[in-house]
Amino acid sequence: MIIKNLLLSAVACVATSLSVFAQETLQDVVVTGTRDVADVRFLPLTVTTISNEKLNEQYRTSVLPTVMEQTPGLFTTSRGILGYGVSTGAAGSMKIRGVGSGAELLVLIDGQPQYAGLMGHPIPDAYQTLMAEKVEVVRGPSSLLYGSNAMAGVVNIVTRQMYQDGVKTDVQVQGGSYGTIAADATNRVKLGKFTSIVGAQYQRTDGHRTNSEYEQFGGFLKLGYDFSEHWQANGDINVTHFNSSNPGSVSQPLIDNDMKITRGLASVSLVNAYGWTSGALRAYLDWGHHNIDDGYTAGADPKTYLYKHNDYIGGLTWHQIFGLFEGNVTTVGVDWQHFGGSAWNADKTTGEKTYLTKDKDGNIVEKQHADEVAGYIDFRQTITPWLTADAGLRIDHHSVIGTELVPQGGLSFHITPQSDIKALVSKGFRNPTIKDMYMFPPATTDLKPERMMNYELSFSQRFNGRGHFGANLFYNKGENLITITRIDNRPRNVNVGDFKNWGLELSGDYRFTPHWSLNANYSHLRMDTPIEGAPEGKLYVGANFHQGRWTASAGLQNVSGLYITTGDDALKENFTLLNASVSYRVVPCTTLFIKGDNILAEEYQTYAGYPMPRATFMGGVKVSL
Repeated sequence: MIIKNLLLSAVACVATSLSVFAQETLQDVVVTGTRDVADVRFLPLTVTTISNEKLNEQYRTSVLPTVMEQTPGLFTTSRGILGYGVSTGAAGSMKIRGVGSGAELLVLIDGQPQYAGLMGHPIPDAYQTLMAEKVEVVRGPSSLLYGSNAMAGVVNIVTRQMYQDGVKTDVQVQGGSYGTIAADATNRVKLGKFTSIVGAQYQRTDGHRTNSEYEQFGGFLKLGYDFSEHWQANGDINVTHFNSSNPGSVSQPLIDNDMKITRGLASVSLVNAYGWTSGALRAYLDWGHHNIDDGYTAGADPKTYLYKHNDYIGGLTWHQIFGLFEGNVTTVGVDWQHFGGSAWNADKTTGEKTYLTKDKDGNIVEKQHADEVAGYIDFRQTITPWLTADAGLRIDHHSVIGTELVPQGGLSFHITPQSDIKALVSKGFRNPTIKDMYMFPPATTDLKPERMMNYELSFSQRFNGRGHFGANLFYNKGENLITITRIDNRPRNVNVGDFKNWGLELSGDYRFTPHWSLNANYSHLRMDTPIEGAPEGKLYVGANFHQGRWTASAGLQNVSGLYITTGDDALKENFTLLNASVSYRVVPCTTLFIKGDNILAEEYQTYAGYPMPRATFMGGVKVSL
């Protein structure tokens, strides 16, 4: 305990010192805030970028732990050494600035929505490091460009790229605590106008608790062809399958709560790029099959059925960006998507199906779906060398809910070539899901969209390519939150919730020498209505060292005031985690590494009743050809 307190005090001191230096945004060029390449300095949005190098420092198979560390204001719950799961006991709930308890945070893969078509929530086990070139996080509403579910923000996984002709192959194998093993391989090829990227991965663990086994395997393929300097075609497919066992909470263990989940997504796109305009047309499909045994407690009878469902999201998206005149960037776009699926209980003996979806009159139906179509425009104009203005409007129509208007406006003041001040007012919303409207006893169709207004003031300072510092003040006001209440002694979804969140975010990075660099971020959140899985304070400080064949990386994260439960007897958690990795390049193509998570052996939980593992260690080898 003494050692931990000393380390925490030292970290806080270092973080305070870093605040005069730098922000973590590792690249000035982003795509998520505009749907195309743009300099983040001219965007009113707050964007955090995590590079491929940063994602691979700790040799993690999932992007989420690193994204959480590197992004102030973002927190993700966990329940074990690998895997997040779905259904009962599912972790991986992502929140930005205290918002995101259900489907209020949108995850994209190359700008394509990725969530369950029936339930509306992200699938965290599908977000693997081997597929990511970088991850961009928009902290705050992004509904202007991305519509429903982007109320809290957007996490966009930009997939691997190949920029020069040639062939590159990476293979990584590791193993360690609790019988955990993981292996992945990626091959990238560029031959003139043709590009291909293919990857595969496998991982498993016995888990740190009884009945917490986890196994996952999958792969992806991405193809591209340049017809000319102005036109390019792309296609991709990504499939992952995982088998997950949920042990239940420590106070109420579960037996045979097992899940078999398959998720996939595919798309084809046509991209154009001219000097004065650029854009893309994409068709996509996201699908899933869930097979779940809900399990039972000791002394109870096993369930006689399995829960199963098939869900999908299919859509078209088009956007075009124009430079109408000097200093202008105007984006126009249209989105359409069709989503839904079928859910049923299947008798374990006979296979007989009992469907679980209803229509608007309460009648059982085999399938349920909805459609959403939207058009938007975003107008950005550099008025003077020191001022850029941005204004946009989205008109979004849902086939059941109706029409929603989404405005956004902001100003960027370029006070020096290295300094910017930004002001932003933006709206986010989240339409009710198929589950909210048509599934299970609380379902009701007369729901309104959840809405949130975001007010934000930010400052950023760059230091001649060596570092960056950023600070943000924000205020969020939400209404119409969907909650479950009892009407006529029956549970029902209603729009009764509201909230007010405000807070401060700091982030920075600085490279002191060619061998040493530091990065840090801190977020403080005040919530008038606390929600589970949202911390009041989050601090991260990371250090990196590279000398010759040796590379070392360490990160210390302190989480305070994390709400495990809410209400009159709310339970909060405070903990400090130290993670580190060391690698040695044996020969130019082969690197050996060892890593440790929670090296201080902290006892903690981020999900009520699910204690996380104490210190764990892994070792492995990476080969790059």
